[in-house]
Amino acid sequence: MWRARAGGAGGGTPNRPRPGAAPGRAGGAGGAGGAAQDDPKPPVSGSVVETIRERGVLKVGMSIFVPWAMRNRNGELVGFEIDVANKVARDMGVGIDFVPTPWEALIPALTAGRFDVIISGMSVRPRRKLAIDFTVPYAHSGMGVAAMKWPEDYDSAAVTFSCRRGSTSCSDVERLFPEAGVRRFGDDAGAFREVLSGKAHAVLSSYPQPVIWAGAHPERIFLPTTENLSQSDEAFGLRKGDPDALNFFSNWILVNKANGWLAERHRYWFKTRDWVEQVNLNQ
Repeated sequence: MWRARAGGAGGGTPNRPRPGAAPGRAGGAGGAGGAAQDDPKPPVSGSVVETIRERGVLKVGMSIFVPWAMRNRNGELVGFEIDVANKVARDMGVGIDFVPTPWEALIPALTAGRFDVIISGMSVRPRRKLAIDFTVPYAHSGMGVAAMKWPEDYDSAAVTFSCRRGSTSCSDVERLFPEAGVRRFGDDAGAFREVLSGKAHAVLSSYPQPVIWAGAHPERIFLPTTENLSQSDEAFGLRKGDPDALNFFSNWILVNKANGWLAERHRYWFKTRDWVEQVNLNQ
């Protein structure tokens, strides 16, 4: 019987800007034809927003994480986060560089200034908020489980879970199944391979990843439960001490929630399989 402990649920290779993105500094007062009424006000001096506009490029830290960010069969980045980040850059009137980074290194790399913002399905957690600031949420996810074996009780020292190192899935394993063993990997693909190889009983990850794994390996992988083991709010991550950037990106999220764009993109990547043939789901 499925039983959980009671409780709540690399390298910086730039990506080519999406067609239509306008590289260079966004036009403002004094530009040709005069300032439009909806031109943005100049950002506060020292804000990363000012840096982005002067540089003409938004640098985004992200990790490979299906279906948030993936490489398609041509090696190009695609996914929900990629759509979000590309639209942020277009709306700012700048180009974009994606900086693929191991998950556990995202926050240290942000604070070290390797990129301007984390857009990588990062859920808001108190410990993370000690190191960085978060915008308002732009997405909401639930944690699920995919398994190869079916022990009597998952909360047992005889059971081993796998998860992505530094992610909410690992902390959820420790909270929901404190008696079980945990093996941590640098990405979801490694965590899932541990289950396929029989070295772990189950893997925790956010939906729809468990459903994708079970669909790709129906003869070996199943879903012990389709209920959310936990729920989380995802937000952009920013360096501390920059209220102008926090306000700008939060308002971008609120506008694109209100106009339905974020919901439409989330539905496409999380509720349909129209994109599946584009990518290798074993990444």
